[in-house]
Amino acid sequence: MAQTEKKGGLLRKSSASKKPLKEKVVLMYDEIFTTEDPSKCNPRFWEELFLMKVNLEYLEGKLEALDGEELMKIKDNINCLFQHCIQALGEEHPIRVVNALQTLCALIRGVHQKNKSTSGFDIINMLVGFDKAELCMKNLMESLDSLLCAEGSESLKSLCLKLLLCLVTVTDNISQNTILEYVMINSIFEAILQILSSPLSRREHGYDAVVLLALLVNYRKYEVVNPYIVKLSIVDDEATLNGMGLVIAQALSEYNRQYKDKEEEHQTGFFSALTNMVGSMFIADADEKISVQTNEAILLALYEAVHLNRNFITVLAQSHPEMGLMTTPTSPIPTTPVTPLGTTPPSSDVISSAELPLDADVQTSNLLITFLKYSSIVMQDTKDEHRLHSGKLCLIILTCIAEDQYANAFLHDDNMNFRVNLHRMPMRHRKKAADKNLPCRPLVCAVLDLMVEFIVTHMMKEFPMDLYVRCIQIVHKLLCYQKKCRVRLHYTWRELWSALINLLKFLMSNETVLLAKHNIFTLALMVVNLFNMFITYGDTFLPTPSSYDELYYEIIRMHQNFDNLYSMVLRLSTNAGQWKEPASKVTHALVNIRAIINHFNPKIESYAAVNHISQLSEDQVLEVVRSNYDTLTLKLQDGLDQYERYSEQHKEAAFFKELVRSISINVRKNLAFNTLSQELLLKEFSTIS
Repeated sequence: MAQTEKKGGLLRKSSASKKPLKEKVVLMYDEIFTTEDPSKCNPRFWEELFLMKVNLEYLEGKLEALDGEELMKIKDNINCLFQHCIQALGEEHPIRVVNALQTLCALIRGVHQKNKSTSGFDIINMLVGFDKAELCMKNLMESLDSLLCAEGSESLKSLCLKLLLCLVTVTDNISQNTILEYVMINSIFEAILQILSSPLSRREHGYDAVVLLALLVNYRKYEVVNPYIVKLSIVDDEATLNGMGLVIAQALSEYNRQYKDKEEEHQTGFFSALTNMVGSMFIADADEKISVQTNEAILLALYEAVHLNRNFITVLAQSHPEMGLMTTPTSPIPTTPVTPLGTTPPSSDVISSAELPLDADVQTSNLLITFLKYSSIVMQDTKDEHRLHSGKLCLIILTCIAEDQYANAFLHDDNMNFRVNLHRMPMRHRKKAADKNLPCRPLVCAVLDLMVEFIVTHMMKEFPMDLYVRCIQIVHKLLCYQKKCRVRLHYTWRELWSALINLLKFLMSNETVLLAKHNIFTLALMVVNLFNMFITYGDTFLPTPSSYDELYYEIIRMHQNFDNLYSMVLRLSTNAGQWKEPASKVTHALVNIRAIINHFNPKIESYAAVNHISQLSEDQVLEVVRSNYDTLTLKLQDGLDQYERYSEQHKEAAFFKELVRSISINVRKNLAFNTLSQELLLKEFSTIS
């Protein structure tokens, strides 16, 4: 018997001796694409259609092939198909429901391709007709809500979420997607929460549910009252919030694990051996190959949860076993290919392992640690646009955390110590830190380490000014909390001071190049005021009196940098140029630093001369400092411990609009035919009673 092949809706014998035969569902689609009512000749047309396996490719291709005018001619049949799809969602037979859901996906995507400004029709009118739109969309949303909340098939729930993601992302700019008005009116918020609060549903659908929620929250968020924003901001159910946190932690952990695997593979490979042999000249090139696609969609979900819901802050510190260290006794599961900003969770097992009881021998982690590790990876390379957006979003999330009183309480809690292994950028002048030597410290130390790491590693020609400003602001907000609550943090403050002084040195060395693009005085002022914060209030939050002495030692030791900065800002503030005002602010801010340098330097020189010492040791300088505090006069500077709180709408609206647009495009791309045409659906529902 000749083998039968199937392609593009055609059935043909491999001998090709006869005219190709179209499969029945394709013939039925063709009837819909005429101006005649297909049920006229066959009253059971619609009933039969939803028993046929959907040919997504053919249906969507057929819709895309028509121009706007041709589509308008068959509008009645399109409306009829849409309405019958909605009716079929209420059927008892799962096969009909599956086929209806897939047909709706193809219809929405296919019709939306024609929704251009030149085509002269509205997508809602084209799909359902204005007169029936409200009732139809209400029925659709209620059916999807029922399917998502029912005890039934997980595959059906998965398809419902895919349809909703398809519906949300048909336009690049989701705020221009008029269909979403009906998703706002007929909310599925509770259904999403139910998925997140149930361990089984969360494992299967948590990722899609979280991404869907993040997108819905961003629909016209600056123009109207978005019910999803309102509802998300007041969620206080612990199981739901923890569920959301676990989904986000799992996705970020998977990214961290993939990066670590690639890094290890890279280090043990031939190229690594070659690098060791030749030297470190290839480090930059080698590092470029360690690239894993960032996941802005899940990061956006984390941001919205942290920004909108005060109760979610507690989830950040919720302990669970280190996901990367956990193993489960299940059989191996095939890994899903990771796609940029995708909607497919990398592996469902990680969440289940994270929900196991804590083992005393297993290193515990939490969402914040996982997020800090993720941030340390994506913030290494800000040249790539996606990583730049990810890095910026990471810093915005940390800004929200640094402003929150409760978050600061657990960040600085001495009883909550963790070993946080941040990724450090390979640099020629430093050795890679050994992971095993990491101490257990309060989480704020890891946040400060991350900020110091960023400051040290991004002084380059393409200077990421915006990220530096955010970085310094985060440090400032943490210091404000420490000063306010008199928290004496045992941290290696010298590393921060050294990084800040080197940053000032970089700004001065590259003054001409940087001033052509940035107002470097804003950043310089922030850095100087951090030192002023330590000078004015350091005795209330530095761990020991000797730490305060060391601050003075660093300022004196690096006085040349402060002298050079003063000369630069004085020069520009006395000229009538565009930088006169911002430079003069830095001049005034340097008053106490200059007072310290001018007070102690002569004393140190005198001590050296009297004791006939050409080069004083650190201890000798500190001795001079301690014995001359009483004659030092400093000016009290106002407002050092105050800051402007983060505001998304006024300052970040453009960034988020562009970010959500990028996420929408990528989510749509990843809702490919193969994710919708799931063979397992048909296997699962192979028998119809």
